[in-house]
Amino acid sequence: MTERTPRTVLLRGGNVYSPADPFATAMLVEGGHVAWVGSDGAAEAYADGADEIVELDGALVTPAFVDAHVHATATGLALTGLDLTDCASLPEALARIAAFCAERSEATAAGGVLIGHGWDETNWPEGRAPSLAELDAAAGGAPLYLSRTDVHSALATSALRALVPGLADTAGHHPEQPLTRDAHHAVRVAALAHLTPGQRRAAQLATLRRAAELGIGALHECAGPQISSAEDLAALLALAAETPGPEVHGYWGELGPAGVATAQRLGAAGAGGDLFVDGALGSRTACLHDPYTDAPHTGVAYLTADQVAEHVTACTEAGLQAGFHAIGDAAITAVVDGVRAAADKLGADRVRALRHRVEHAEALTPETLAAFAELGLTASVQPAFDAAWGGPDGMYAARLGAERAAALNPFAAMLRTGVPLAFGSDAPVTPLDPWGTVRAAAFHRTPEHRISVRAAFTAHTRGGHRALGHDQDGVLVPGAIASYAIWATTDLVVQAPDSRVAGWSTDPRSGTPGLPDLTPGAPLPTCLRTVVRGRTVYER
Repeated sequence: MTERTPRTVLLRGGNVYSPADPFATAMLVEGGHVAWVGSDGAAEAYADGADEIVELDGALVTPAFVDAHVHATATGLALTGLDLTDCASLPEALARIAAFCAERSEATAAGGVLIGHGWDETNWPEGRAPSLAELDAAAGGAPLYLSRTDVHSALATSALRALVPGLADTAGHHPEQPLTRDAHHAVRVAALAHLTPGQRRAAQLATLRRAAELGIGALHECAGPQISSAEDLAALLALAAETPGPEVHGYWGELGPAGVATAQRLGAAGAGGDLFVDGALGSRTACLHDPYTDAPHTGVAYLTADQVAEHVTACTEAGLQAGFHAIGDAAITAVVDGVRAAADKLGADRVRALRHRVEHAEALTPETLAAFAELGLTASVQPAFDAAWGGPDGMYAARLGAERAAALNPFAAMLRTGVPLAFGSDAPVTPLDPWGTVRAAAFHRTPEHRISVRAAFTAHTRGGHRALGHDQDGVLVPGAIASYAIWATTDLVVQAPDSRVAGWSTDPRSGTPGLPDLTPGAPLPTCLRTVVRGRTVYER
């Protein structure tokens, strides 16, 4: 069910997660804003004036989630097309590729390119990606682009490679193996250029609908010339504006004045997002101070500290957020040094005021953590990365060794240092899964990095709004926007999953509102309804 005319809605008989009243069981929404929260008894005074009364029957009402880093078109293509994320072996992946290409032979015959995502050779028994010959045979000669799970390298068939003039002379090219760096970017641009407007719209709609089903009320789309296109971002923003569903806030990741101008033309929130300072650990392209454990190099640096400083300066002077993709410790150092240089030039207060962002920010040190807090940088992070690749036997440990891997994604230290957190998925790198994301942060594979469920939930709701400068939103209090979700769930608890998390708030006498039990293995809540600014955009 969707509604285009905001009304007065009274919700009662449940549990409302609100700092205004930790024991609230009812909420009144007028138009697009929360008007009141309180008890069922007091709610009776509002019943006669309500256009709709929602009997919650014990359900939980929370602010809607904000996913602070997504790629909507790529996510939709994975949702509706070839997704290899759960393939357990190389033969299974090749068989799935062959079936997919055979089903879509008409599209390739008409000049189209096939797109898929999610392969990860790390845990395959063969320990390797398909060769070009194996890929060509499985694809039946079709032009096919397959991004690795981290989206920083890709498989491309010979037919797709032939569409990119000069590819063999491009950095990151390999005649038989996956493509990285500029070669990867070039084949991705070529593949996405062959999407029809109808294919793109269908993929974006699939993402918006899936997000609404999961209680997500807003998305931060991280676009850019190496990730998608200006046309793709413009189409998504227009689609979100005309379609009942999650709000979309766009970021355009292009360097310098040209990037600022394009971001302004598109109405983007910032010239950032996936503006690459480095690559990713899985593809061994994240930029490190010390070499990889399993490769004799330190990854790839795409931007220098001077380039970062110039971009932050241009964005700050234009009143736009800057943002950077930085995963490795050397890349994060370059970002910090560049932002500090911009602050020295323009004034620290002026730079801090725009809350410039760093996406991923995995390999932080005590020094760069302190610099994030000093410079007012928001860390847009993805706890599901640790759930997927952390731990002593995970991909991180294979790339960096156990000691360096255990230092990644230090969420507890980030909060202690005062670094603002905004949680996201980087979908399709990891799926849209907000409660799973909260669980991943609360039960981090490295115990010292765990944070409370309440802190993680805040980072995935209010944190996304604060990253945009909307400090008043993402919380159910009078005057805030009425973007919320209703959940069927088990008993509510106040959960500190580790002794390192302060336990005072778990005492019932603290009056801290409860959240679902997210202990690994426990069922996650089911979304019953998602509402964005007072309008129902999903109902189960």
